[in-house]
Amino acid sequence: MKKIIAITAATLAIVGCSNMSNTEQRTLSGAGIGAAAGAVGTAIFHGNPIWGAVGGAAVGAASGYAYDAYKKEQASQYNSGYNAGKNNQPANAPQ
Repeated sequence: MKKIIAITAATLAIVGCSNMSNTEQRTLSGAGIGAAAGAVGTAIFHGNPIWGAVGGAAVGAASGYAYDAYKKEQASQYNSGYNAGKNNQPANAPQ
C-alpha cells in the first residue's frame, strides 16, 4: 500500500509541473535545491534543519528567479543579433 501511495505522489508531482513556465520552473527548482542544501547544512552544524530549509528555500527561490532573468536577457541579446544578421544590418552592442 505504501508503494502505491509513493508512486501516486511521484506521478502527481511530475504531472503538476508540466504546465509551468520557465520562470516558475527555475524558481521552484532553486527553492527545492536551496531547501535541501539549507537543511543539510544546518543539520551538519547541529542547528535546526527546519529553519535551514526555510532560509535555503528563500535564497534558492530568489537565485532561481535571478538566473531566469539572466537567461531571458541572454536569449534577447542572441535573438537581436540573429535578426540583425538575418536582415543584413549591423548588430548593436549590448548595453
